[in-house]
Amino acid sequence: MFWSHHCRYRVTLAVLGWGLGALTAAHGESPSEPLSIGRPASAADIARWDIDIGPDGTGLPDGGGTALDGAPIFAALCADCHGPDGRRGRDRLAGPRDDQQRPNVGNRWPYTTTLFDYIRRAMPPATPGSLSDTEVYALTAHILNLNALIPADRELNAETLPMIVMPARARFVPDNRRGGPEVR
Repeated sequence: MFWSHHCRYRVTLAVLGWGLGALTAAHGESPSEPLSIGRPASAADIARWDIDIGPDGTGLPDGGGTALDGAPIFAALCADCHGPDGRRGRDRLAGPRDDQQRPNVGNRWPYTTTLFDYIRRAMPPATPGSLSDTEVYALTAHILNLNALIPADRELNAETLPMIVMPARARFVPDNRRGGPEVR
């Protein structure tokens, strides 16, 4: 009986292997051939995604906004998830800086430009990337104001945004590795 079971196992594996080989051969494409899907990215396609922003503000767009400008935008687009004061649940954006148990922008984010970049790319969740640069500056200002980091009437723009020093910046270490296996 052992040999019978063992033989059935071998035959099953052989049939599966043959079937897989036949499927691969019938498909006729090798990995080195193009898949013939999509199209090459144009310069305009790449420009729409090449919107990264450095901690020093490199890449920030024109525009500007204040927390006063951002409050109505926040109420309309953000308050459902983050609460009217940005302190709701695990999606909290504001809170005490010394409360390490409840992460928020004021106690965990190292750079204001990271906040701007995240809002610009990912918010609102239903239509990410749909906000104008002016709306993103205004929302960034509003969130920083909710964290008592800037006054409500301070205008943020490409020049002023990177100047704000976030309370958590000292907890981050720049990654200045230079290729290869060098890791510190």
